[in-house]
Amino acid sequence: MKFKPANNIQDLQYFGEFGGINPSISDSSTYTFLSAKTMFDTFEGNADGCYLYSRHSSPSNLYLGEALAAMEGTETATVTASGMGAITPVLLQLCGSGEHIVSSRTIYGGTYAFLKNFAPRLGIDTSFVDITKLDIVEAAITPKTKVLFCETVSNPLLEVADIKGLAQLAKKHNLKLVVDNTFSPLSISPIKLGADIVAHSLTKFINGSSDTVGGVVCGTQEFIDDLRNVNNGAAMLLGSTMDSLRSASVLKNLRTLHIRMMQHSHNATYLAKKFENDGLKTVYPGLSSHPSHELFKSMMNEKYGYGGMLTIDVGSLDKANALMELMQERNLGYLAVSLGFYKTLFSAPGSSTSSEIPEDEQEAMGLSDGLIRFSIGLDADIERTYQMMNACMVELGILEGEMV
Repeated sequence: MKFKPANNIQDLQYFGEFGGINPSISDSSTYTFLSAKTMFDTFEGNADGCYLYSRHSSPSNLYLGEALAAMEGTETATVTASGMGAITPVLLQLCGSGEHIVSSRTIYGGTYAFLKNFAPRLGIDTSFVDITKLDIVEAAITPKTKVLFCETVSNPLLEVADIKGLAQLAKKHNLKLVVDNTFSPLSISPIKLGADIVAHSLTKFINGSSDTVGGVVCGTQEFIDDLRNVNNGAAMLLGSTMDSLRSASVLKNLRTLHIRMMQHSHNATYLAKKFENDGLKTVYPGLSSHPSHELFKSMMNEKYGYGGMLTIDVGSLDKANALMELMQERNLGYLAVSLGFYKTLFSAPGSSTSSEIPEDEQEAMGLSDGLIRFSIGLDADIERTYQMMNACMVELGILEGEMV
């Protein structure tokens, strides 16, 4: 049977304590026991179905983790307080002092800053490479390398990682392939393509309402147990625990992710084609002009499209700022970081979400001042949205045409 991540979520059945069609929320930080022996066994991890303390686990967090594991096709998952609260424990669990990571050079600024500036304090070094060139990736691997890290679709340049090719390299060199799939939930299933561990920022598309910060790590039971180990588990000891109320909120939003991703993808594809036809430098995996269009197509779960993220380059930061301010004034979206909201969000990554990356490295990877990253919203009339965006660009002299 073909892997259908949305169906795997749909087929889960949870009932509340009193027969509610939503699971009851466990609004407790600690749990009582009928015997001291059971408390001891639970602390040691030997009492299934019993809870000790919500930093360890809670029913609400386990419900959400189970749903996300079903989506990604892994044995289990653990949810965290943020996307960075998912990524950093994974890397610290897999790497120790004196060991090495090979990472994509175009990744979220926070992840880049952790690998570039913080991890070396712990004796962990990282080589940043062009993840789209497998020969360069392999050349960066050393005897001390433990992890290949990439984003399925990179933030913000929308480069596409060859998950199958990277998985083969990881297997060849006995490494773990860790994939951040935040930009492409449902559209691409990295585990199916050979990845070992998948992380998401739940803050973005998966939650979809820009009211919650959260993260998840999806992997084998053995690895997730290691992360949760009370003696040496990075997720356990660093304490990036998700609140039960937030877990319950994300779980309810997750059930509509398949509908939302189809609309995000539909709208982004429409706008990307229009922008490119207008002569704008447009990057979107759904365009045949994207260098990895065929690669994405070969990996994707076709129903969910090419995702909701696209970029255009308007030539300068001044033009980018002017356009974003005008689009916000005309109610076409919000000048804001993050992504996955019902409303379109736009930002200039070089001065926001990727500002942790030094300017010379931004230039080397092709991140220009005039680049605008769009998270395309759920607009019901995307043609009207395009006409209004086009009018803004004409008014500012970014495009030629007659002002309406």
